[in-house]
Amino acid sequence: MAEALELARTAASLGEVPVGAVVVADGRVVGRGFNRRELDQDPLAHAELLAMREACATLGRWRLTDATLYVTLEPCVMCAGALVQARLGRLVFGTTDPQYGAVGSQFDLPRDTRLNHRVAVTGGVEHEACRALLDAFFARLREG
Repeated sequence: MAEALELARTAASLGEVPVGAVVVADGRVVGRGFNRRELDQDPLAHAELLAMREACATLGRWRLTDATLYVTLEPCVMCAGALVQARLGRLVFGTTDPQYGAVGSQFDLPRDTRLNHRVAVTGGVEHEACRALLDAFFARLREG
């Protein structure tokens, strides 16, 4: 999570919403990303998606069943859906997103595992540091 926080700080320094993500498989980092939506002019350039794309390229496959994604902010609906489709093994996030967060709704769907891949979820890791970074970023935006 420390590396994801550092990536989030990089995003903030570039004027992006400060979200960083790291994918780990077999004890090594296989993907990294930070929000680049404004930089790339790409609505899909979310930290989680960029980190997962890099992980898939590094591993040479698109299924991430043995991987853990560390991300500073709870994934939105789009990213949560991508995590499920990639069959990600575990998600660890820093702070919740009360407006767009989708972990509860996406990962607590049907209880029958034949209908929905289960992603192990841990929330609140480095919550205070992740929340402080987001709060500072949005406070600067409000100040103009």
